[in-house]
Amino acid sequence: MVSEGHVYSRENITAAVEQSLQRMRTDYLDLVQFHGTPSPAALADGEAIEALRDLQRAGKVRFLGASATLPHLPGLIALDVFDAFQIPYSALQRDHEAVISDAAHAGAGTIIRGGTVRGAGDKDWDVRRLPEVAAERPRELWERANLDDLLDGASRVEWTLRFTFSHADLHTAIVGTANPAHLAANIAALHRGALPADVLVEAKRRLDAAAQE
Repeated sequence: MVSEGHVYSRENITAAVEQSLQRMRTDYLDLVQFHGTPSPAALADGEAIEALRDLQRAGKVRFLGASATLPHLPGLIALDVFDAFQIPYSALQRDHEAVISDAAHAGAGTIIRGGTVRGAGDKDWDVRRLPEVAAERPRELWERANLDDLLDGASRVEWTLRFTFSHADLHTAIVGTANPAHLAANIAALHRGALPADVLVEAKRRLDAAAQE
């Protein structure tokens, strides 16, 4: 079955796992994720899930996951076969805020991507690698919500990252780094923890209002 450029066939999945095992020189993969936001039907048609389960039973794969978005994500959660979901989320991309909790409450791990919206506007708001986000939306939403008023001395990147960390059902996040100093800054933001509760409530209020304009 072909979906969004991905072919979810048993043959492709088995070959991809075997190739990864060889390239990584390992006996098993900790997590294998479907990408391209497949629908449950797309996975069923190509025996994709059963192919991964066979590899799991053979000891070549430990956990099954899916990198997915709406509208297919709830259906994938309902299948009750995935151990983890990779989901986009940030202050400027809150479409999946509730479904992240749905995934966690169903017993799956949540892996957040796009948590700083490629830098949250410190430079030129380049979101080309976040295809589900319109190119101008982050800048316009940030400005309409007057989020700079809530920074309290933090950079936009730090503040946005801490907003992401504030989601109660986030288990881990993929955060890109350009150099060791950038990595250190991200770790420092993590150590500062979630945004204060009153700041988080006010930020969401402003974002909700701005989204309606």
